[in-house]
Amino acid sequence: MAKGPEAFRTISEAADELHVPQHVLRFWETKFSFIKPMKRAGGRRFYRPADIVVLAGVRRLLHDEGYTIKGVQRLHREQGVKRLVAAGEGATAAVAAPAPQPTGDRSGLLEALRDLETAKSRLDRLLKG
Repeated sequence: MAKGPEAFRTISEAADELHVPQHVLRFWETKFSFIKPMKRAGGRRFYRPADIVVLAGVRRLLHDEGYTIKGVQRLHREQGVKRLVAAGEGATAAVAAPAPQPTGDRSGLLEALRDLETAKSRLDRLLKG
């Protein structure tokens, strides 16, 4: 029986879901301070659903988009974890460069549109899974 979308994942389950070896996840923990799985007795790692989404973004940026580790670190520092989540959800094209700041009332509308597009991506991903 498969785990639900809100269940925590062991390192082997996370590695399988992300299509990377377990040692890669351990290595990423040393390079990215924002990757902090829960650790139980004996050091056993458990990844929250939010951790998996961030890790998917890191994987996509490193493996598919050609970023370096320093590049992902800089992206996180400059644009935050939301950028990594967006990459994990497949929205890299929409957020690859910081959006120009619109003027007037349109800024709120454009931000709401981006939020809706992100929510739609999440829903599409959940419905496929």
